[in-house]
Amino acid sequence: MSQILCPVPADQRPINEYRDLKASWFFEWSSWPRPRFQRRLLLLWGMAWLVSGPVAIASFSLKEAPIQTFLAGALGANFLLLLILLRLVLGWAYVGDRLQRPTVVYEETGWYDGQEWQKPEAELAQDRLIYTYELRPILQRLQMTLLALVIFSLGLALSWALL
Repeated sequence: MSQILCPVPADQRPINEYRDLKASWFFEWSSWPRPRFQRRLLLLWGMAWLVSGPVAIASFSLKEAPIQTFLAGALGANFLLLLILLRLVLGWAYVGDRLQRPTVVYEETGWYDGQEWQKPEAELAQDRLIYTYELRPILQRLQMTLLALVIFSLGLALSWALL
């Protein structure tokens, strides 16, 4: 019933934003089972190496400084993967925030006429359940992965500094 009384355009409703995000080709793999998700990350890291590796080889002599060449390539690949993970975290966090809020901020015509609609209790409870049991685990996995990659990058940078 709240769908009928809801003045928020369908594409701006938090539940629909969540469904759209989950169905998008870029964001959907965040919700895959852990082994498949990790394989995707390794694939992306390898693809990032295809860009950063040649740059590292062009920047350092592979024969004279193989460790620096490897570290530079790995840091470059990590940086590209960090950007991808950051985009995933920000996208999921935005939708998660909208699901948790008791009000929905929206634009009726798309011309800076911001409105705010109070969610009915049943819809708010549904949105919060979706956040708690579906979206938050995705967000936590991405945040932990991002943290692990940052720590790995700092380890590489520290190794570089110790050379």
